[in-house]
Amino acid sequence: MGKALFIAGTGTDVGKTYAAGLIVKKLRQSGASAAYFKAAVSGNERGEDGRLIPGDALYVKTVSGISQPLEQMCPYVYEHAVSPHLAARMEGNPVRMERVLEQFAELCGAYEYVTMEGSGGILCPIRFDGKEIWLADIVKACGAGCLLVADAGLGTINAVGLTAFYMKQTGIPLKGILLNHFRPGDRLHEDNRKMCEYVTGAKVAACIRDGCLDLELSGDGLKALYEEVGP
Repeated sequence: MGKALFIAGTGTDVGKTYAAGLIVKKLRQSGASAAYFKAAVSGNERGEDGRLIPGDALYVKTVSGISQPLEQMCPYVYEHAVSPHLAARMEGNPVRMERVLEQFAELCGAYEYVTMEGSGGILCPIRFDGKEIWLADIVKACGAGCLLVADAGLGTINAVGLTAFYMKQTGIPLKGILLNHFRPGDRLHEDNRKMCEYVTGAKVAACIRDGCLDLELSGDGLKALYEEVGP
């Protein structure tokens, strides 16, 4: 089986997909066999054939240059830009954990490194219709640790600290932090970097500046964050 890492976020629109693209790109450039996976993705547009296109997956595939087929990346694709649990109630096709784990296992058997991206923040409802699936349930079922993406600006100490606390309470290993929209030399951003490490006990693995095209982390350093998964 391959190795996996889950990309979580302190909330929606903090840059998880952007970070995932840089991560998968770095893995490919280091010579690794890399794949991307997102269990449920909302807010997608339809192609000329009427089928929904998983926008996050398409972005990562385009940025990273991996050859993985798009249809392998997201088992559940929804049109409405709402939480997956609500999108499924509006459109049908609720998430089944069995299907998610089956597709995840297939990727881990075919690729060396599988980068999974979460939906929204770590406390995101994936299914809530008499059956409950939360994002944390998927992370734990897949057996991977998390790399947490956060905005580098005001409020991130609280957002990172609370997310890390929830992960600890639910038994999810926090492997490191990525600070997005980071401005080197900015007093607030530099202090947030130190404080996020203090409140979580985890290191800031890399800082991502606006417009960054390359993750400032070595290929070996990135690979060390991934864990072997499987039976």
